[in-house]
Parts: sequence; structure tokens; C-alpha cells
Amino acid sequence: MADAGRLTQTSEIRGPAISPVTLVRIVIIVTVLTGWEALARSGLLYQDVVPSLFAIGRAIVALLTDPEYYWHLGVTAYEVGTALLIGGLSAIVVGLILGGNRFLSRAYEPYLYYLGPTPKIIFFPIMIMWFGVGPPSKIALGTLSCFFPIALSVAAGMRQIEPVLIRVGRSFRANPWQMATKVYLPAMRHPIINGVRLGMGVALIGTLLAETKLSNRGIGFLIIQAYSLFDMPRMYAMLIVLFVLAIGANAIVGRLGGLDSIKRF
Repeated sequence: MADAGRLTQTSEIRGPAISPVTLVRIVIIVTVLTGWEALARSGLLYQDVVPSLFAIGRAIVALLTDPEYYWHLGVTAYEVGTALLIGGLSAIVVGLILGGNRFLSRAYEPYLYYLGPTPKIIFFPIMIMWFGVGPPSKIALGTLSCFFPIALSVAAGMRQIEPVLIRVGRSFRANPWQMATKVYLPAMRHPIINGVRLGMGVALIGTLLAETKLSNRGIGFLIIQAYSLFDMPRMYAMLIVLFVLAIGANAIVGRLGGLDSIKRF
């Protein structure tokens, strides 16, 4: 007993051990940062193509203390959020229809699979002609980008619902709206969340690409401006901050998948 008590006290003093997965992640990060700094100091590439970590760190601090940056960030967030809202809602409706109707699924779903992998940036000239050079064209491209993964994920999730849940809903004489909101959507929580996570990523990519092509506002515009001025530390700083923000937004959406969505009639 005394030995067990001493072992417990010793483990409490040492604290929780680092898991092998966490250790591997730390090693990967340290290796990448060390390799980056070594490449920056080696002079193998043209000057400032690979800036030092210290220069990037200073650029991140300058970026985060610049009020203008947050205005451009707000523009991009508005465009991506609006695109995800429009594209996500329409994709959920289409996914529910295709997943619940075998005939429509066989008739129309192949088009989603064919058009889904197509780079949406090729439609940007059409979006400019339809919506102009302002934010609406960027929102339209983001909407088009996120529509396909969400619609396909919802349609696949519809076909995975337990038949007993559908029979229970019909036994309560639920109308189509009640079936969608109280049976289908709660049962497809995880497919919808996964589809939204994929859709958010491609909506962000589509919006940023559109901003780099033709815009005077937004993060994409700032990135291409820094590239044009060959301000590599600032460009990398914006990419890193954007990467961190994207990870945070993805984690928040992923957390929603753990919420209790069970509802009663």
C-alpha cells in the first residue's frame, strides 16, 4: 500500500505523460520550423523568397496591429459567410430531395458528381458578367463552390437514415416539414456537419481566388498585393493568420456535430 501511495504521489508530481501522437506532432512542427529557418539562412533561394521566422513573426505582429487588415478580414468573412449560408441552405434542400426520391437521384445526382470536381474559378468571368466586379460575384463563386460537397453529403446521409425512424415519423402523421426538421436533419447531423466543413473550405478557396483575380478589398486582394510588391514576410504572415482562422472556424463547426439535436414531435 505504501509503495502504491508513493507511486501515485510520484505520478502526480510528474504530471500527465505526453501521448505519442502529441509527441509526433511536436516533432513535426519543430522539424518544419527548423528546416524553414535553415533554408532561409542558407541563401539557396533568392533573397526573401523564404524569409526567416523572425521576419515573419514581425510581419504577423504588424499585421495584427493594423486596423485596415481587420476591415479587409471583415469583407472576406462576410463574403464567405454569405456564400456558405446561401449555398449551404440550397444544398441541404437539394440533398434532401435527391436523397428522398430515387427517381430524381438517378436523374440528377450524376450531374453533381460530374460538376463537383470542376474548378469553379472557370465560372468567374460569368459571375462578373452577371453580378459585376463587387462582392456579389465573389459570393456567387463561393456559393457555387460550397454547394456540391454539401448537397452530395446530405443526399448520401439521407440514404443512411434508419428506416424505423422514418416509419415512426410517418406514424405520427408528420408533414414534410416536420419530417425534414425532426427526423431527417437530426438523423443526418454528422453528414451535414462534414458537408458544411468541406463546403466552408472550398467556399473560402473560391472567394479568395476571386479576390485575387479582380478586387480592391478582402484578404485575397491583400495577399496578391503583397506578392506584387514582393513583401514576402507580409504575404506569409497573412497566409499563416488565415490558416489559423480557418482551423478555428473548422473546429467550431466540428464541435456542432457533438450537440444534442434530438427533438420531439
